[in-house]
Amino acid sequence: MKPHGLRIVTYNIHKGFSQFNRHMMVHDLREQLRLLDADIVFLQEVQGKHSLHAERFDDWPEEPQHEFLAADVWQSTVYASNVVYEHGHHGNAIISRFPIRQAFNQDVTQLRFERRGLLHCRIDVPDWPASVHCVCVHLSLFARSRHRQMDALVKYLESVAEQDSPLIIAGDFNDWRNEANAWLARRLGLVEVFEGAAGTPSAPGRSFPAKRPVLRLDRIYVRGFSVRQAKVHSGNPWSKISDHAALSAQLNHNPERTA
Repeated sequence: MKPHGLRIVTYNIHKGFSQFNRHMMVHDLREQLRLLDADIVFLQEVQGKHSLHAERFDDWPEEPQHEFLAADVWQSTVYASNVVYEHGHHGNAIISRFPIRQAFNQDVTQLRFERRGLLHCRIDVPDWPASVHCVCVHLSLFARSRHRQMDALVKYLESVAEQDSPLIIAGDFNDWRNEANAWLARRLGLVEVFEGAAGTPSAPGRSFPAKRPVLRLDRIYVRGFSVRQAKVHSGNPWSKISDHAALSAQLNHNPERTA
């Protein structure tokens, strides 16, 4: 990591399986994530446990997916299960090169059949005067539920994060109408990284489906940073790993920066 900079990645990993669940891809996923050399990774649809897959696949990792992916590279991990079933559970995770503290998962479920949570933690970056607030999200497929979840997200952060504190919110917003940009800019002072990298109003990157992305579902929003670069990682090999593309952003710490 360069001084005062962070490289961020967000990725919906589809529980470690390729599109349509054809192939188990968690080992390829780990290899490709490491090539991105991120400091903090926001992961959605992380399989914490699945006893049936463990019996079916000889090379299914013994540890939860977030620990398997982070091993020997990212020293700190936090995971929260959102969907629990008889043979296991899955949810969101954040893995980091730096110490994670004060992790909390806020249940924002709106529909019984669609369990959702907001995973929040503080990350201590060496030589920075303040911790970075990080939130990993996976929002509803339905607009009305998404609006309520974003409102809950804003109210929660207003209560726990100082207005001038560095903040990163990343994940699968399922926001194909691009409503989150104005919402989060107005209420939390956030900027979407593709807009920040361009320096002028622009649309988020297209991230779904991974082979030839059309929909702008995945996002990285920041406060207290300037954006050096934002990139969509789609096509081969990413399209063989998950149905979503990964997003990355190179950030410079800028305490005076507001959206």
